[in-house]
Amino acid sequence: MIDDYALISDCHSMALVSRAGSIDWCCMPRVDSPSCFGRLLDWKLGGFCSIEPVDPRHDAFRSYVENTLVLSTTFSSPGGEAKLLDCFTVHPGGGTQPYAQLLRVVEGVRGRVDLQLRLLARFDYGEIRPWLRYHGERLYSLIGGQNGLVICSDIELKRVEGLDLEQSFTVRAQERVHLSIQFLAPNQLELGLPDVFEAGELDRRLDETTRWWQEWSSQIRLDGAYAPGVTRSAIVLKGLANAPSGAMVAAATTSLPESLGGNRNWDYRFSWIRDSSFSVRALADIGCDREADGFRRFIQRSAAGAAGDLQVMYGVAGERRLTEILLPLEGYRGARPVRIGNAASAQLQLDAYGELVELSWRWHLRGHSPDDDYWRFLVDLVEVAAHRWAEPDRGIWEMRGKPRHFVHSKVMCWVALDRGLKLAEACMRQAPVRRWQLARARIRRAVETRGYDRRRQTFVQAFGSKALDASLLLLPAVGFVDYNDKRMLGTVAAVRDELEGEGLVLRYRSDQAVDGLQGKEGSFLACTFWLAECLAHQGDIEQAREVFDRVLATSNDLGLFAEEYDTRSRHMLGNFPQALTHLSHISAALALSRARSGTEAPPQ
Repeated sequence: MIDDYALISDCHSMALVSRAGSIDWCCMPRVDSPSCFGRLLDWKLGGFCSIEPVDPRHDAFRSYVENTLVLSTTFSSPGGEAKLLDCFTVHPGGGTQPYAQLLRVVEGVRGRVDLQLRLLARFDYGEIRPWLRYHGERLYSLIGGQNGLVICSDIELKRVEGLDLEQSFTVRAQERVHLSIQFLAPNQLELGLPDVFEAGELDRRLDETTRWWQEWSSQIRLDGAYAPGVTRSAIVLKGLANAPSGAMVAAATTSLPESLGGNRNWDYRFSWIRDSSFSVRALADIGCDREADGFRRFIQRSAAGAAGDLQVMYGVAGERRLTEILLPLEGYRGARPVRIGNAASAQLQLDAYGELVELSWRWHLRGHSPDDDYWRFLVDLVEVAAHRWAEPDRGIWEMRGKPRHFVHSKVMCWVALDRGLKLAEACMRQAPVRRWQLARARIRRAVETRGYDRRRQTFVQAFGSKALDASLLLLPAVGFVDYNDKRMLGTVAAVRDELEGEGLVLRYRSDQAVDGLQGKEGSFLACTFWLAECLAHQGDIEQAREVFDRVLATSNDLGLFAEEYDTRSRHMLGNFPQALTHLSHISAALALSRARSGTEAPPQ
């Protein structure tokens, strides 16, 4: 199950490690590279790397080494106990020159434990069975297409069918066995194998990686009961970031389904504009200014110069062509299709304009104002919002049905105009103020008349619709309406009545929404955190805490959240771990902390 996995990352590559000690998903040298271990999406073809005790009577307990993404899995068997440490080794200062090294270290704790190691690499999402070569001194290379792995261990590995590696071995107390898996492109391999596989050097890299994560997490500023969870979410978000560009991907995976066996399966290994606003808000508020600024600059750099043709997402290096392709894989527990790329990148989602201008406004409040060139770009963004706000779009949820007049999209166009006016005044910049004011007023009037149901006293999903949408919970967060405005109180009540089930919130009812897809989906965890945040700001602290605690209970034993949750099976759904959920967790925890202490949030 998705719940069984842990994330490891070096802010370049990412992998998921199962509770049983198997790496079932790994993409190198970037998170959006084709997988080299991918049985998460095809159990037969995808490939994996497992290390587990031979005795089936063993128990496993796992945790992260304190304030790191170094995973520690303890195996206890009748004969002894051993610890498996997994990480991507971090090269301090290696933003553009990472080690690109997956390190697995088995350490004996007491007695003796017999273990089995199996390594079946499959490149290009299982398409390529690599060429295995032995270079002596327990050193191997695996080559296929433009992919290459260098494998080294303290123990002699055996070939299986000439293509794979395995070995049984024993560890006793105080003994260590290392397995290094390093990515090198075939042309790099032709220049010679790297000479970094001595056990002492591998131990040094493990210690270096642990210190790096702990030093990074020491900057997080939050006290109280919510601090440990917020720290874990911040570390996960750092792991989902790309060091060279500053981008943050929405998740480490592709095609993990929103309904078991269903077709709501998307590639989330890209960077969304709307997440930029959430990330700057959440990360900057807990002291992670460098990461917030890195993501802000990435989004601004990727989007700049294209105000009239803005994409809602970009590749981790700013790529714009994210063509969606279907792969002939069995899918996670039979959920098809398996997709790489994302066709939503070509959609019109009008909220992106508001997100970018809001981003600049928040950064201005922290003492950073736009320069002349960027101001011209911001003016273009506001102008597009002023001219296109009345068009239908695909909305925040990237509907694949017919475009509609989504209320959240209209409000974010209002935000573009409102923040543009505020920036013009605060920074003493020239702008068509009167025209922007008129457009802002028109949008407000349209939303308040066509996007509000007076009889039910709630905002609605789209003009002319009776359906609700959890994105309406964001309206006060961007200043369109006060949290305690009677219309917002009514909206929160309506969302709870119609979208909440077993304490968790659906983003909308899939049987009522025209989203162009079949089947239902699970409860959306970020939306549930938004509800907790609204309740906290409305002064209903006990209800906010109850909602917050219920969504906390959907995390796995390591504090990781997926996108959605199935309240019937009690299992995670959707891509994992999910940046938006972790960002929303931080924001809700901050709102609750401030509500309890009576302090105010930073100004909008």
